[in-house]
Amino acid sequence: MSESLTPPTAAPAAASKEPPSVLDVFMTFLIIGATSFGGAVVAYLRSSLVGKKKWLDDTHFLELKSISNTLPGLNATNMSILVGDRLRGAVGAAAALIGMCLPGFIFMTVAGIMYGENGDRPLVTAMLKGVAAAAVGLIAATWFQIGKKSVRGFYDAFFILAAVLAVNHFKVSVPIVLIAVGALAIFTNRPGKQRQKEAVSEWISSLR
Repeated sequence: MSESLTPPTAAPAAASKEPPSVLDVFMTFLIIGATSFGGAVVAYLRSSLVGKKKWLDDTHFLELKSISNTLPGLNATNMSILVGDRLRGAVGAAAALIGMCLPGFIFMTVAGIMYGENGDRPLVTAMLKGVAAAAVGLIAATWFQIGKKSVRGFYDAFFILAAVLAVNHFKVSVPIVLIAVGALAIFTNRPGKQRQKEAVSEWISSLR
């Protein structure tokens, strides 16, 4: 009886229902790879994995995105491997990776041939500039949506600002920034510190 009254613990969105098939994972990433452009792939990944498929929530998406940023290689391929492994293990990771990379391989082979023949034309240059601007807008919109749900309090905002300034203004290497900011975040959110915060909050509540 007591077990039935115990609230369920928080679980990833993917664990709340039957995991997708390997074919579904492959086709989803195949579509993402075929319809996403440039750096805006982050927006497409979130729209599909969080919005449409609901395989992840924003918190888990951001966690996997953070891991992919700290690993060598392209973020899109890193994300496909991490998400595929989370959903269907090693086979899912392979299916997601192939699905993500296959359209790009085909399209870029064709685009490379065409660009070599027509890249100097003003119309092509103008089109590429427009696509680049749209990609920046999609990335900004996606990170704004994620940030509203993930940034909580002064320290999170401070870490973001410190990382941006270190990379863009002071030209510090990205791995060094990740290690330094990560170490500060671990120290700030260490278990003992969290218990102290909770104890202070409880003490303040008891005085009211």
